[in-house]
Amino acid sequence: MSNVELVLWSGLLIGLAFGAVGQVSGFCLHRGLVQKFSHQPGHKLQSFALALLVAIVGTQWFAWQGVVDLSQSIYRMPAFSWLLVPLGGLLFGYGMTLTNGCSARALVLLGQGNLRSAVVLLCLGVSAYATLTGVLAPLRVAVAEPTTWSPGVWGGVFGPFYQFIAVFLVLVLGWLAFWKTGLLQQRKDLIGGFVVGVLVVVGWYVSGDLGADDFDPVPLESITFVAPVGETIQYAMIATGIKPGFGVLVVCGVVLGALAAALLSRRFEWQGFQSPSQMRRYMLGGIMMGVGGALAMGCSVGQGLTGMSTLSPASMMALLGILGGSFIAQKIHR
Repeated sequence: MSNVELVLWSGLLIGLAFGAVGQVSGFCLHRGLVQKFSHQPGHKLQSFALALLVAIVGTQWFAWQGVVDLSQSIYRMPAFSWLLVPLGGLLFGYGMTLTNGCSARALVLLGQGNLRSAVVLLCLGVSAYATLTGVLAPLRVAVAEPTTWSPGVWGGVFGPFYQFIAVFLVLVLGWLAFWKTGLLQQRKDLIGGFVVGVLVVVGWYVSGDLGADDFDPVPLESITFVAPVGETIQYAMIATGIKPGFGVLVVCGVVLGALAAALLSRRFEWQGFQSPSQMRRYMLGGIMMGVGGALAMGCSVGQGLTGMSTLSPASMMALLGILGGSFIAQKIHR
């Protein structure tokens, strides 16, 4: 088996595990934010904090040991737009509130029979590609060029300030995850957060170490869902002209993993829109997530977990934008 085939099969397995765990545990940043902002009981936000904690510790350990070179990832680009990244996060956070779930959650719900998610994902994938390489790309580039910023990576990788940021985030996330120890009594949320965090680390290991080959290199990447959803739609249409990548296999795996878990637990159920107004809301949310995710270079998982695990300044700005967009949307639409 070649290194490329190994990465692709590993991507499918990662997606299957993510989909199954997401279906069983209900892992979702949006659900956690809803619980937090509306003062509802629940531990979804603590589960997300645990996933991020595990992702950071595992990813930074691999980087420290030289197993993966995070400077080769998209999140560690030397420059990014200080305007578009947080703005994209705001749009994505607002959109995921309109659709009652992020892109990852939409894939899981699609696997358990939710047809609303199919519409959301179509809108998300098409709008993301329109922003990345389509009709909106010239406007994106025109705005990005004068707002490009080169912050460096906290004064140097593994320098004193970099290490301070890493330790600070680990301590804060540990406190958030286990504050009042409520998460320890919620087995599904506890296991779900831990497994998702591990899967992010596994993704880096697979593409950065198992897939490493000087003669046939593969991109360094882990779990993300905005661009890969668009790539999956594109591959479904013109498969004879392109080859599926790691992200496409992860997307397919998530749907299949959620489907298997839903069937085994007898939770599979066809669901659709209740009214035209609901459909308009979900379509708008999907478009906002697609455009926003493209501008922010990731979604609540792609930037919120995978990007954050690299300690990228851009990922931190994107995550803050996602949180802010969700907060604004919930204030307006509650």
